Amino acid sequence: MNISAEQILESRLGTELSEEEAATLAKLMDMRELGGGEYLITEGMSDDSLHVIVEGALEVVKRTAGDTTASIAVIREGHLAGELSFIDGNVHTVGLRALSDSKIMSLSRDDFETIIDGNPQLIYKVLRAVARSAHRIMHQMNHEFIELNNYIFKQHGRY
Repeated sequence: MNISAEQILESRLGTELSEEEAATLAKLMDMRELGGGEYLITEGMSDDSLHVIVEGALEVVKRTAGDTTASIAVIREGHLAGELSFIDGNVHTVGLRALSDSKIMSLSRDDFETIIDGNPQLIYKVLRAVARSAHRIMHQMNHEFIELNNYIFKQHGRY
């Protein structure tokens, strides 16, 4: 399935991109369709791709005791996923599971690296989008930590 520049521009990846830059990225990206319950990323796997949710939603899940999973967050249309593994190549510490039928655009690091020399501004803008996404996640985690901390220490864990 072909990816259009408009799909990229409508996502958080395309925030700063020109139409020409988005078209350049579109040629490098693949579209993937997931059925509800299907995993895009499995915890512990290594993956070097940056993903953009085009349609649907993905649940961020973490394995717990007894081989069950706990839901941590939900990633919706336009958001990025797999940002840190795209940068550093480390294994994923959480999984991403489709909550419903979903479409995902993916950009492999190898394909991305083929345009470094000819498109330094595009590379810079994509990495800024990745940094903004990681910053948003950290901000949300900090907020949730503060709420939990207030709940435990100010209310002594009571409802």
